[in-house]
Amino acid sequence: MNPLLDHFNNQTYKIEVSDIRKFDERVSPIKNILKLTLGEPDFNTPNHIKLAAIEAINNNESHYTGMSGDSQLREAASAFMQKKYTVSYDPKNEVLVTVGATEAISASLLAILNPGDKILVPSPIFPGYEPLITLSQATPIFIDTSVNGFVLTPEMIEDELKKHGTSVKAIILNYPNNPTGVTYTRAEIKALAETIKKYPLFVISDEIYSELTYDVEHVSIAEYLRDQTILINGLSKSHAMTGWRIGFIFAPKELTAQIIKVHQYLVTCATSISQKAALAALTVGIDDALPMKIEYHKRRDYLFEELTQLGFEVARPNGAFYLFAKIPQEFIQNSMDFCIELAEKNKLALIPGSAFGSAGEGYIRISYAASMEKLVEAVKRLRNYTQENKSNL
Repeated sequence: MNPLLDHFNNQTYKIEVSDIRKFDERVSPIKNILKLTLGEPDFNTPNHIKLAAIEAINNNESHYTGMSGDSQLREAASAFMQKKYTVSYDPKNEVLVTVGATEAISASLLAILNPGDKILVPSPIFPGYEPLITLSQATPIFIDTSVNGFVLTPEMIEDELKKHGTSVKAIILNYPNNPTGVTYTRAEIKALAETIKKYPLFVISDEIYSELTYDVEHVSIAEYLRDQTILINGLSKSHAMTGWRIGFIFAPKELTAQIIKVHQYLVTCATSISQKAALAALTVGIDDALPMKIEYHKRRDYLFEELTQLGFEVARPNGAFYLFAKIPQEFIQNSMDFCIELAEKNKLALIPGSAFGSAGEGYIRISYAASMEKLVEAVKRLRNYTQENKSNL
């Protein structure tokens, strides 16, 4: 064994590669596998954005931007947030351009957490937060929202704060939520804000799916809790730009001044060419998400109805592009085993709910960022699996 293995930061041995990625790699070699696994739009980046990137390349826009990002892009991002969600940020010192929302989360958590701190994490939730909390030698306090239709309540927050007191430094919000697709009404957000503002808590609000909501408007908690909120967003989901790696942090200037230090040493700045493409996305393409949203809405309705008929209890999603479905009692309840068997027997890959924390055990996540043709075939394979296994019980 290499003796240097004993010299790593010992926190690295406490984290693992995401179960989403591990499961996807495990089932990918299966011949003719149909995957509804990763959270990536099946649409291509709009042409006008690609043309803006090509123009930037031809104009030799290949140098460093400032640490905070291209000034025009920060102005456009500020205007976008004001128009869409009525939240106002000064582009000069309250907007950071990041390498995707992932880096925005990393920079924010590393900036605020000290060893021994605790942070409230509603669960089930995207698995990218916990490892960063662990690396910071802080402790996640998971709040099981499955008992309330995956909606966090003020009472849940109050209960945890009574248990853990002043050691709680922050709370993470992710809505529309990955994996459930559930989001919050204005009244629910206002109620959460009223509770949180009584305490000296940071709010890390990951709103990357804000442009993809159905039957309800997206309301940023920053509208009610600006001084405490580190608002995270980006273009991966709204503009089908996952590979371009452009995200944003919006926060009061006092908070931004500290976060930018971490951001600088992590990445220096986001890619200059991608930033020029992002400028086109937020100006000419300010409503690029609308055609995609219409299609996602149709797919959501189709899958919700079909899975309900198959006996799955589904949290009705009003955002993002996921369904989170409870495995019927007559089938394997270990979600990893269920998904492995489904992939091996019927060549359909869905993500085990356990990948999103213990509150997700017994569920499966289905990504409907796929064509209707693929979704129809997926339902067929899932129906065949349920019929075959019911007959064997």
